[in-house]
Amino acid sequence: MRCSSQPSRTRQMIGFDRVRGIAASVAIALVLVVTMSAATPGFAQTPTPAASPTPTPSPTPVSTSIAYDRSAGNSALDLGSNFLERLGNQASNGFNRTTRTNPGGGGASASTEDPRYRTWFEGYGMSVRTDPQGDFVGDRRKTVGGVAGFGARVAPGVNLGFSVDQSHTDVDVPLALQSATLDLTQIGFNGSIDKGPWTWAFAVVHGFGKVRSSRDTGLGLATAGYRAAVDGALTEISYYWTKDQMRIVPKGALEYVRATSAAFQEAGGLDPLNVGSTALSRARIMIGAEIGRYFIIDQKILDLSAYGKFVDNFHQDLGSVQVSLGAQNIVVPGIGESRYGMDAGASASLSLTSVARLYVNYDGKFRNELTSHQGTVGFEYKW
Repeated sequence: MRCSSQPSRTRQMIGFDRVRGIAASVAIALVLVVTMSAATPGFAQTPTPAASPTPTPSPTPVSTSIAYDRSAGNSALDLGSNFLERLGNQASNGFNRTTRTNPGGGGASASTEDPRYRTWFEGYGMSVRTDPQGDFVGDRRKTVGGVAGFGARVAPGVNLGFSVDQSHTDVDVPLALQSATLDLTQIGFNGSIDKGPWTWAFAVVHGFGKVRSSRDTGLGLATAGYRAAVDGALTEISYYWTKDQMRIVPKGALEYVRATSAAFQEAGGLDPLNVGSTALSRARIMIGAEIGRYFIIDQKILDLSAYGKFVDNFHQDLGSVQVSLGAQNIVVPGIGESRYGMDAGASASLSLTSVARLYVNYDGKFRNELTSHQGTVGFEYKW
């Protein structure tokens, strides 16, 4: 019995030895894995860097932020054109031409013509609407003004004149929550030379004024004040054809106008802007005719006339302006008229005496992007 139990103990000893060997092998393998993991960079854990804060972007001006400046520039340009055309009309209007040729009225002989002086005073109101163009949202403008002028016949058929125009314009850009005013003074010089049925007329103007603007920023109003100027010239030739009390006066004119505004900085509100100077110019050809007739009523002359013109704006430099807000800036293009359009108007004149008359005029401008209506009341006295 002792002999049979010994092999059993021997087998138990061998089994324990195998278990210890396996355990030792597993332990060695674990130590090797841990050692290799610590030594290999690919398996090492690296600290995650802290995310850097995203910088807050600087505010950038938008193209609609100075809609008021674009409207004010066009107002100065249009007012310069209107004054030029009124001065040209003073020199070439068919009724004025009739009185120069027949100073006594009603067919008096031209040989009785004497050198004369004249003065005139006008009051006018104008309404203008500009339609949206690209990023420009459109505007409405209203102008009231007055003119005082003096003219002289310096030689037979040669006439010169000088006048001053003072106007106030309110500009409203409702969709951009912006507005502005333009107070403009214009000085004009005009003249004409009559040669038979032909008349050559010219006019030049220089204007200067102040723009005051207001922009609703949502956190108060941003306001500014800056200077504006306008210069222009017009030359016109017309042919005077008459039969009895009727007349037809074909006309052709060439006009050039340039308007500028100074650089300025807004004050108040949220993110006031710095705005650079700008300049815009326009050259146009106008071809049309005036038709008129006068009536003698109780020794007074009532004259009625109407005109129409085809307009070709063959050159338009709409200008551009740089707008800055901090380190950010953009360049904003100007606005203008369509190239082609029509002008039309009518006039009524009542000669109270041989030297005094009252008159009313209507002038309209019709473009694809712009419509303008102007009414004028005037008084002229000669001596």
